Amino acid sequence: MRLHPSSPRREAGIALILVLGAIIALTGIVAGFTYSMKVESRLAQNFESDAEMLWMARSGVELARYVLAQELQTPEGRMYDALNQKWAGGVGNMTNDVLAGISLDDNTLGRGRFSLKIIDQERRFNINATDRGILEHALTMMNVEAAAHTTIIDSILDWRDPDNESQINGAESDDFYLRLDPPYYAKNGPIDDLSEMLLIKGMTPEIFWGSGSTNVVQEDPADLTRVERLHQREKPFIPFGFNDVFTAISAPQVNINTCTAETLELAGIDPLTASMIMQARRGPDGAEGTEDDMPFRSPAQIPIPGDDPAIRQALQTYFTVRSRTFEVIVTCDIGGYTRRFRSVLVRNSQRDVQILFLHGI
Repeated sequence: MRLHPSSPRREAGIALILVLGAIIALTGIVAGFTYSMKVESRLAQNFESDAEMLWMARSGVELARYVLAQELQTPEGRMYDALNQKWAGGVGNMTNDVLAGISLDDNTLGRGRFSLKIIDQERRFNINATDRGILEHALTMMNVEAAAHTTIIDSILDWRDPDNESQINGAESDDFYLRLDPPYYAKNGPIDDLSEMLLIKGMTPEIFWGSGSTNVVQEDPADLTRVERLHQREKPFIPFGFNDVFTAISAPQVNINTCTAETLELAGIDPLTASMIMQARRGPDGAEGTEDDMPFRSPAQIPIPGDDPAIRQALQTYFTVRSRTFEVIVTCDIGGYTRRFRSVLVRNSQRDVQILFLHGI
């Protein structure tokens, strides 16, 4: 059989296809290399910016210290702490020229910018100072199943007390925590960070964060069995968590001028009275942090329907008009690269505002 040689046109077509394939491959390699170099360059720039951002964060914390100290020089600041003051992002006292010229937002420093958010910790109850009644009110308001209340409360009390004697439904190291996988010891001391509560018997992410929090893993119904889906529907919805109404670092009493209505109710104040207190505090416009706010100078000023002595006693016991501990969130930005830092300050006096810690988040 005679073979016919390939035509020049066919050979040229094959060569063209090979050349195009090589060009496409090389283009992909170059594009990948270029992208990799851009990423590496960006990471190097961000790494170089980290040290600068840390100094920006320290500058932000120093600005927060200055604002908190200056607030004590204003007539209002000497009497109370409230949400209409400069540190809280309110309108501030316009008669204080120093504070009037200060902004907590979008401050330029070097080639970057930073903003502050200052949140007093006395707007929440200190978990280390709360009694059984406060904890019971919290679980009831959060819609936690009644059967779980005593276990959670007793376990919290056991976790923070110094002994190894467990409450009736509580837990200590030997009888519960050391039998877990992995095992660990009960704290037997004050809670230093509220997230410790996730280690306590009976506590769940839903109870700690609230059912709607992004910190709670939401299971896809399609991945669950019929029984699991039924159980999921029967679980109570928890509107807010322990993280919203408790803190581990604060003075024992709660600031009536910065707390929420839910925090008021934790002290046994009924919702109607709590709503009245909030309305009186906000002033005629009904908004927090504005010029017509009417902060209380003393818990004795708080309006109580019928002047109920039980409510009056609760207010005197649990509430104050001062804040001492402040969380500072500093957001730094250099050329679109953003980092956030967290610090906690303790204000003892105008000349003594201590930094407990500063770290990135």
